[in-house]
Amino acid sequence: MMALAKRRYPIGAELIGENETHFRVWAPKAQHVDLVLEESAAKNAKRTFHPLEAEEGGYFSGVANVAAGACYRFRANNAENFHPDPASRFQPDGPHGSSCVVDPMKFQWMDRAWPGLKIKGQIMYEMHIGTFTREGTWRAAAEQLAELARIGITVVEMMPIADFPGKFGWGYDGVDLFAPTHLYGTPDDLRAFVDCAHSLGMGVILDVVYNHFGPDGNYLAIYSNDYLTRDKENDWGDSINFDGSNSGPVREFFITNGRYWIEEFHFDGFRFDATQSILDNSDEYIVGAIGRAARKAAGARSIILVAENERQEANLIRHRSEGGDDLDAVWNDDFHHSAVVALSGRREAYYTDYLGSPQEFISAAKYGYLFQGQPYV
Repeated sequence: MMALAKRRYPIGAELIGENETHFRVWAPKAQHVDLVLEESAAKNAKRTFHPLEAEEGGYFSGVANVAAGACYRFRANNAENFHPDPASRFQPDGPHGSSCVVDPMKFQWMDRAWPGLKIKGQIMYEMHIGTFTREGTWRAAAEQLAELARIGITVVEMMPIADFPGKFGWGYDGVDLFAPTHLYGTPDDLRAFVDCAHSLGMGVILDVVYNHFGPDGNYLAIYSNDYLTRDKENDWGDSINFDGSNSGPVREFFITNGRYWIEEFHFDGFRFDATQSILDNSDEYIVGAIGRAARKAAGARSIILVAENERQEANLIRHRSEGGDDLDAVWNDDFHHSAVVALSGRREAYYTDYLGSPQEFISAAKYGYLFQGQPYV
C-alpha cells in the first residue's frame, strides 16, 4: 500500500524511488500475472519472472528493483506468450515489442510561465509529425516551429500519436494510448517539442482517439473482455465499454490518459476525434469527464477542448449545469466537406449531405455552420 500511495496514476509502470519501479495492471481475466523483465522481446532474450500481487477489482501490482529504461512485459496465467503493458509509457520497438519504464521527471521544462490557451482568436495548424519534415520526427518538427510562429500560427494541433504498428499511418488506429509512437522519437523528444512551442508563444493540442482501438497490436483482450462491447457498434466495429459491466476501470483508463498528456507532456488541450462514435449513456458522458479531469490536471494553466462531431451537437459545449459537457468548441467540417464534393464529385460516407454548391460555400462562410438544426440521418 505504501508503494501504491507513491503513484501518480493508477495503472502502468512508475518510478517510486531510485532503481525502484511499481507496476500495476488491470487484468480481471487472469488468475495470476507475472512481471517479465527482459533484455528485449527476442525469443532467446534473458528474462526474469516476478509474480505480481492480486488486489481487489482485478488489479495486480508489485515492485521491482529496476530503473528507467528497463524493458518488461506481462504474463497472464503462466501462458507461453508475453504481452505489453496496456498503459505502457513507451514501446521502443512498437506495439508488438517490450514496454519500457520511463522517468518523466528527467526532462527539464522551461515553460513555467506559460499561461496556457483560451479558444478565442487562435489560428490552428493541423500537423502530422511523420510527414511535416523529411525526417518525420519531433526533433525535426521542433526546428520548424519558429517559421510557423512567424506566419501567425498560434496553436499546433498534433494528429494522434498513440503507438501503432507499421512504419506509416495517420495515427487514427493507435493501440498503446499512453505511449507516444516510437516512430517519431522518444517521450522526451515530444516534451522538447511542446516546450519549444511554448517558448515561441504557441500552444500544442493533441488529437486523441477514444472511439476505437486499431485492429493490429491491441492486446487488451488478454487482460479483460470488458474494454470493448459488442452491444454498441460504431464505424470501426466494437465500441469501447464506457457504461456497461465492469466499465469503471475502463473509464479510469481513459480519464487517466487525459490527465497524463496534460501533466507529463504539458499539452494545452485536446481535439476529441469522432465523438459521435464515443457511445456512453452514463450520468456523466465520458468526453466531459475526461475534459474536466484534464482541466483540473492543468491547474492554473488554461487548456482548450474541441470535439469533432459529425452531428454537430451543441450539447458538447454547454455547461454541465445545463446538461452539457463543458467543451470549448466543436470542429467544423462543413466548408471542407463541401469543397471535397465540389472538387472531386465524391458524395459517399460523410459527404452524402453535401452538394458542393456555391450556396453552401456562402452559407458556411456567413454562418459558420452549414447545418443549423436540421435532422441528422
